[in-house]
Amino acid sequence: MNKRYTDLKVTPGTYVPPVTRDYPEDDPYVGLYKPVYDRDFPPVDASYPYFDETFGNKLNMFWGYHVILKLLGLHLRVRYGLRWRIDGEDKWRRTTWGVRRWLRQFDLSQGAITIANHCYRHDCASVLNTFGASYHTRIPMFAPNFKTKDQYFLKIVGGIPIPEAEAGLSAMKAFNSAFDEYNRLGYWFHIFPEAKRWDWYKPLRPFQKGAFTMSYKYNKPIIPFAVTYRPRTGIYRWLGPEDEPLTQVVIGAPIYPDTAKPRAAETERLLNQTHETICRLAGIEHNSWQPSL
Repeated sequence: MNKRYTDLKVTPGTYVPPVTRDYPEDDPYVGLYKPVYDRDFPPVDASYPYFDETFGNKLNMFWGYHVILKLLGLHLRVRYGLRWRIDGEDKWRRTTWGVRRWLRQFDLSQGAITIANHCYRHDCASVLNTFGASYHTRIPMFAPNFKTKDQYFLKIVGGIPIPEAEAGLSAMKAFNSAFDEYNRLGYWFHIFPEAKRWDWYKPLRPFQKGAFTMSYKYNKPIIPFAVTYRPRTGIYRWLGPEDEPLTQVVIGAPIYPDTAKPRAAETERLLNQTHETICRLAGIEHNSWQPSL
């Protein structure tokens, strides 16, 4: 038995999918997803257009969010029984109106950073569908994944490839400058601070600090989302593989940075509070990983 599961404690009624995969026990950032890199893509270096506000790109994004993402949301409801609720409410929802109305009580005039656990192929679409995300959303993503069959989808949902170390400091400077501009325009960002995807994993892995550094730098609140599971029962047994549970998303209240406090301490506070909140939203009483390494 995986020791991370042995040490895990959840609230009564919280579903933990059977462990059918060989999850690492000591390194939370190992990549378990093994994609096929068979698509052409421009070099992700200093010349890459990280900030792309051309008409063609805007049109693709508009199409992506208003058509493709909504169609994918319907697919997720059929195959995974996708539903969501707001923290503190018992009622599960299948439309975004209640969530969007609830979010209006918060000051999100400068945008926000949505955070979630990274636990299956369509978790990004699951989160974006819960609150009716707009095409003014940008998502930092692992650059090599843009060479896979998911390339088109990654681009139309606002994916921005993160330059790898060999691209040099100039590439990272261009990447950061692009996000400075997106922030100035009030865009929302979505980030998976666990970095790598582990399908159907229940414990919450340690977070990397990038999202929380952004939150402090841009004075953007963090909205925590927990992707959770329930057993595949009823008609859903015929609509998807037995080893893939049904999914649901729980949404927490925004967590605001205090930019009057020192950056390092406040970044750490944001990371720890967000990790603790997502654990609670996911029904985890005792998590088997620390919030960060």
